[in-house]
Amino acid sequence: MTQMEGKVALVTGAATGIGRASALALARAGAAVCVSDINSAGLEETAQSIIDAGGKAIAVACDVTKAGDVQAMVAAAVDAFGHLNAAVNNAGIAGSFTDRLHEADDRMLERVLAVNLRGVWLCMKEELAQMLAAGGGSIVNIASVAGLIGAPKAAAYTASKHAVVGLTKSAAVDYAKLGLRINAICPAYTDTAMVQSAIAANPLMAHIMERAIPMGRLGQPTEIAEAVVWLCSESSSFVTGHALALDGGLVAL
Repeated sequence: MTQMEGKVALVTGAATGIGRASALALARAGAAVCVSDINSAGLEETAQSIIDAGGKAIAVACDVTKAGDVQAMVAAAVDAFGHLNAAVNNAGIAGSFTDRLHEADDRMLERVLAVNLRGVWLCMKEELAQMLAAGGGSIVNIASVAGLIGAPKAAAYTASKHAVVGLTKSAAVDYAKLGLRINAICPAYTDTAMVQSAIAANPLMAHIMERAIPMGRLGQPTEIAEAVVWLCSESSSFVTGHALALDGGLVAL
């Protein structure tokens, strides 16, 4: 894999799950990778895995809800590797999947929007500025099938992911003639720590999730990562403003 040879990529939420798989896949494709998360231990493991495999990586702790942290993260990537060609805005939280809207805690809504929407907004502002200076680039925002359809008892999460898809499309139009591409990936239930936590809280969830997906199984982080690499690379050079469902057929129902 050499789609990303000589490129520099940034991945948020890279300590585990889709973020880690994406960082490792980008590195295997030849990119130097700046990995970021608030989970310092997991973050260092991701960076070390890339380095141990012969790749280039730096780890930068970052809370994506804080503008100063985000500015420092992007600056660190550029300082280390000279420029920025690709970014994967993956950091996100689930909030509650147990309450209907009238029962939900307003503070939970604020937290979900702060991470899932404001975090992507802040990251894109800094990433776009660097990519404009570099003459082009590709941004991939990790949304969810909950950004395409409704999810029961997940109004805050669903609203945040619909907003990410809308933000992606609007930015894609604004920057299409400037050499920048912006797309979203919308995974269905994927075998990550977030999903495993939901299953641990309610063991029936595993059966419910698998029944909801026509393929009858959870997605794997590595499957999402393959699409991330494609969207970050020139192999997808005519793709922008797209929300790609990786869902085992869920939204086709």
